[in-house]
Amino acid sequence: MMNTVVLLLGSNLYNRTQYIKDAVEHIREKVGNITRHSQLYETEPWGFITEFNFLNQVIICQSALSAVDLLHTTKQIESAMGRIRNPEEGYTSRKIDIDILFYNDDIIEKNNLTIPHPRLHERKFTLVPLNELLPDFIHPVYRKKVSELLHVCKDELTVHVFDNN
Repeated sequence: MMNTVVLLLGSNLYNRTQYIKDAVEHIREKVGNITRHSQLYETEPWGFITEFNFLNQVIICQSALSAVDLLHTTKQIESAMGRIRNPEEGYTSRKIDIDILFYNDDIIEKNNLTIPHPRLHERKFTLVPLNELLPDFIHPVYRKKVSELLHVCKDELTVHVFDNN
């Protein structure tokens, strides 16, 4: 069975656009067929202070992976691309970050895996590109459209389309 998976990609170190492109290729090879992707958005860091802004992109893909296998695969991709995790540091700058936003319209709560992503409704850097692709998608927990969640989001950080020129 094919599952519709919605992922958020983020990078704020070095060649951010290349890291996003590389992550997309890894996802295409290891996760499944990418059916849609948002524009790239440049965003201020959320939850910590750094001088480096993020690039973010939402992608939608079709995958035969289970949710748990999807989590393991995205973590392997991050690791292969040089992502170093230190749980004691909290939020930090990173070459690549891959978050699972939605898995079909399932609600999943297991060790180390919560879907929908538990903070997506609080973050404009997630909601803006998500709204570009899925404004009418109903969040399975909050029972609101993505466009409605964006409208009531209290996050005041700047999110704008990235101009690569």
